[in-house]
Amino acid sequence: MPTTSANFYNQNAQHLADSYLSKTFEQIHKSWFSYLPPILNTPNARILDLGAGAGRDSKYLAEQGAKNHVSVTAIEPASTLAEIGKNQTQGLNVNWLQDSLPDLKVVTKQEVSFDLILLSAVWMHIPDSQRERSLRKLANLLKPGGKLVISLRHGESGDERKMFDVCTEQLTSLSQKLGLTTLLVTDKSPDMIGRESVKWQTVVLQLPDDGSGAFPFIRHVALNDGKSGTHKLALMRVLLRIADGHSGAVIRREDNRVILPVGLVALYWAHQYKGLIDKHQVFQTPNKNINMGFMKADGWHKLTERQASDYQIGNLFIGEDAKAMHRVISHSVNNIAEMPAQRITFSNSKKTVFEINKKTVKAKDSLFLDLQTLEQWGEFSLPEHLWIAFTRYACWIEPILISEWVKTMASYQGNLQYQLPEQQHHLASALNWLEPQRNTTEVRKRFDFLKVDKGNQHNCVWTDKSLKQQYAIDHCMPFSRWPNNDLWNLLPSDVKANGEKSDRLPTELKMKNAKQRITDWWQDAWLDNNTDKRQSDSDDFQKVNNSQRFFAEANIALPGLEANNNSIDDLFEALLLQRGRLKEMQQLREW
Repeated sequence: MPTTSANFYNQNAQHLADSYLSKTFEQIHKSWFSYLPPILNTPNARILDLGAGAGRDSKYLAEQGAKNHVSVTAIEPASTLAEIGKNQTQGLNVNWLQDSLPDLKVVTKQEVSFDLILLSAVWMHIPDSQRERSLRKLANLLKPGGKLVISLRHGESGDERKMFDVCTEQLTSLSQKLGLTTLLVTDKSPDMIGRESVKWQTVVLQLPDDGSGAFPFIRHVALNDGKSGTHKLALMRVLLRIADGHSGAVIRREDNRVILPVGLVALYWAHQYKGLIDKHQVFQTPNKNINMGFMKADGWHKLTERQASDYQIGNLFIGEDAKAMHRVISHSVNNIAEMPAQRITFSNSKKTVFEINKKTVKAKDSLFLDLQTLEQWGEFSLPEHLWIAFTRYACWIEPILISEWVKTMASYQGNLQYQLPEQQHHLASALNWLEPQRNTTEVRKRFDFLKVDKGNQHNCVWTDKSLKQQYAIDHCMPFSRWPNNDLWNLLPSDVKANGEKSDRLPTELKMKNAKQRITDWWQDAWLDNNTDKRQSDSDDFQKVNNSQRFFAEANIALPGLEANNNSIDDLFEALLLQRGRLKEMQQLREW
């Protein structure tokens, strides 16, 4: 919204609010109302109200969807008007954010998608030069099958507000280019407030399943694109793994692209190949040479005693190992930039899909793997629609990549012993992503230490029951459905409650009720006791700052957090968002 318009809405907030609230939701939106009930009857549906004004529409949507736990995100750039809206929706499931088109940086950073996006009296404030970008951003925020409702105002503003001409033909044409389907275009209707010079139209758009074209592209790279090695498959899988497990890794979004730390891409690249080559001795190119271009004597081969599990967020390398690990990341960045990133192009084009902006980083004798550290190597950019596909459909895409990878490896001279189908199970098992093992030993030791040595008592986070002789350590987000062994995800629980929860997802209400006990545990276990000794695979003890590791793991795994976040309240809000994302993407049972 232009500054002059925002100033007008702030200066006339109460008068405008009175005018908006004089009409009901049903009166204003009757032209498309028939599309609404299926959305409000969808459990845990999400609605984005852009230009929420005094909160009339957000209030109605939250009230009508309350029994199905529908949540509304309200965006209003005019802060004074937004305060009135907040008062209108107090006590309802409405979250007010300060954000605006065309960027929508705040809501996009949350990595969630919506069943319905409503733009009521907004589009006329967006100039022609920003409309395609704005519409693309909105399309990227829709769930497959989600609906976008845009009301168009025809007529001069009559005051200092900046408004631009609107046209249904322009809007539907732009929508078609973005893969959106037009469901409804209404005729012009009179203004409900009685302004004779103002007419309104409504356009309802829908995002079909995979309307982005991402799936055909991914399938082409996996199955049809020429492969002189496994580099292309490796890069696609690394990006999929980051999208699925590290939504907090996004540095920013710009020009319909997602920007990641290239150091993180390189770390996971090395993590993936570590087990394949060092442990399983499986060749990754047609040449009978087990080495690949990034495996250098001063880097990769100095860390042969290390395990793939060491190449993950929250680990500390010191001394010569730190310098060697630095070179592994640097060599991997170079290899990715020179090989798959250069050779994966758009269909019938020489334009590369992925872009890398590298930086030179000086090796030091201490290397802590967190988001801020990995950002030093520069940036990796990919199209936003690919990122969204990886995020939403990881469990469907990964089997395609693994299947093709197995067939590709079996065709190489160095892997002739695996050519028969019944022999290829070894190759498939070698491709198992080496997740952190489901292990609660470290957290159990911390719980026992706090209880016995310090006398600190922590009850079950879910039931508040006293934990005496027997207790369990529960994965808040179920490990069987989202393998995450980070410190923030492991919580003390009553044995019975842990058994009842099993692999189910705690409801949002249950988590909110448990907030104080969860954050008290985080504070006492990991933040008030800063240093601990942690044993590495080489049996050397390294001094690790628990608080640093705790936030390093959380800030990259959970959506919407800054790389330097150290607020447990913000972390808990991000955990609620991740709960909603898992519920939506995997349709998990709730507890």
